[in-house]
Amino acid sequence: MASVRLENLRKKYEDVEAVMGINLDIADGEFMAFLGPSGCGKSSTMRMIAGLEDITAGSIYFDGKRINAVRPRDRKVAMAFETYALYPTLSVYENLAFPLRAAKWSKDQLDKRVREIAEIMWIADLLDRKPHELSSGQQQSVGLARALTREPAVFLLDEPISHLDTRQRIQMRAYLKSLHLELEYTMIYVTHDQEEAMALANRVAVMNLGLINQVGTPDEIFNNPADTFVAGFIGEPPMNFLNCEYVQKIEQGFLKYNGIMMDMPPQYQPLIQKTEIPERVILAVRPFYIDIGLEKSTRHTIPAEVFIVEPLGDISIVSVDVLETRLQIVTQPDFRAEAKQQIWLAFDPSRTLLFDAETEKAVSVPVQD
Repeated sequence: MASVRLENLRKKYEDVEAVMGINLDIADGEFMAFLGPSGCGKSSTMRMIAGLEDITAGSIYFDGKRINAVRPRDRKVAMAFETYALYPTLSVYENLAFPLRAAKWSKDQLDKRVREIAEIMWIADLLDRKPHELSSGQQQSVGLARALTREPAVFLLDEPISHLDTRQRIQMRAYLKSLHLELEYTMIYVTHDQEEAMALANRVAVMNLGLINQVGTPDEIFNNPADTFVAGFIGEPPMNFLNCEYVQKIEQGFLKYNGIMMDMPPQYQPLIQKTEIPERVILAVRPFYIDIGLEKSTRHTIPAEVFIVEPLGDISIVSVDVLETRLQIVTQPDFRAEAKQQIWLAFDPSRTLLFDAETEKAVSVPVQD
């Protein structure tokens, strides 16, 4: 295993700068996910770590040693891709043995390692089969096993389960998590699927447009997103946003959305005293933290109109219009309402976040002693 450090790392393809000077430290034995939309630079970053892409600028370190000039085969990096890339004419045993034969392992060492990895990956009973005799999930397990045979310092996974069906993905996620806990390899996982990243990783690096917007635990990036991109990208259904004005009256602060006045979330009170709230803010609240009332009350004060109700079995998703902005709300499955029905909303104040409308960065709340 190895720690990994990326220092001012850049990658440029002709006129396109795919990675724009990122810095990141990955601890020995950590499971780190690179998460972001297509074209954000996550795969280019992984390929530079593997040595498959030349580095335009910056440095990569394994255990403090700069490896920019180290050949890919000498980096002790293993990769698993979305495609299995198995040799169709070779048995599972020979597919696993192939990289060891190329490295000139002895026959006894090779056989011991292949069978050891096959046991760990629960594919020992498949060693005599050919790839076409395996299910897609079994083929993926063989692909992962082959990457593990050489005892890598860093294990790189580039969207390895995105093509599997829902049930297989859930099973493979649990399997990868248990594999990391057992082997304690340094793992870097590239995905556009937030569910995979949140379920698997110790920490997540959320990327967009060649930059890292935030690095943190799944809990940190879900509950305390650094900017509106992270807030909107993480979570399903996605975060709701309202563009508001900040209004201060004496020592009280309010948020104003097209004439609708809302109380400030209590965690921002220290900023009110210091008059450090931007004039224009974006209020953000997740669909789980909005409550619906059929009548106006002291709690339900925000008027809305039902657009549509989507029953999903265990929950319902209600889309509503608050003047010109559409919000989504997660409710109990027995919630019933008609289209265009007038309702009233209450935001959970402790779960409501504010972002500066100009910078789109989170409005920072002072840490309480």
